[in-house]
Amino acid sequence: MNTAKYSSFFNYNEFFIDEKVGLFKFSNAYKVFNSQGEEIGLIQQKVSTFHKVLRVIGDIKKMMPFTLEILDNNGVVQATINRGWTMFMSKIIITDSNGVEIGKIQQKFKLFKPRFIIMDQYEQTIAEINGDWKAWDFTITDPNAMSIGTISKKWNGAMKEIFTSADKYVVSIAEAVAEDTRKMAIVSTAITIDMVLKER
Repeated sequence: MNTAKYSSFFNYNEFFIDEKVGLFKFSNAYKVFNSQGEEIGLIQQKVSTFHKVLRVIGDIKKMMPFTLEILDNNGVVQATINRGWTMFMSKIIITDSNGVEIGKIQQKFKLFKPRFIIMDQYEQTIAEINGDWKAWDFTITDPNAMSIGTISKKWNGAMKEIFTSADKYVVSIAEAVAEDTRKMAIVSTAITIDMVLKER
């Protein structure tokens, strides 16, 4: 029985992602803001001591599992992204705050043009993210190839003056996208894309 519930954290249509720079880069963390510049949460990578040791060994980092948590301002987990050990292309599981699966991500790469196929818990495609990693320009499309969002380091408005460095990006989702667990899976994938690509 599917007991996944929609989280109000995902009600927004624009998410501004700001990387937090730490002294030791064993793990990644990003602050999340809405379009008004209000901090609404945090994306945090969980890394065990054992994995911290392994991450300094050559290219093994590319094969290692990782866990990304999306937290609200109270530190409550809104969604989690997990990848197990992998040799090449990996399938990533998205779960809600109760650990119930709400989606999967299938990665495909061709040079600097990654492709993410986002599926629901029944492995039905609900969206794709395609773009140019080098130019940092991605389009989010639905199963009918219609654009439903973008990921970019270019934007206008009030936030332009706040976010000026290259370590920041914005995720925009069309208002027409229904606010359900499918949107949770799509937004979870989009706002953590930098972490997922770095782990690749």
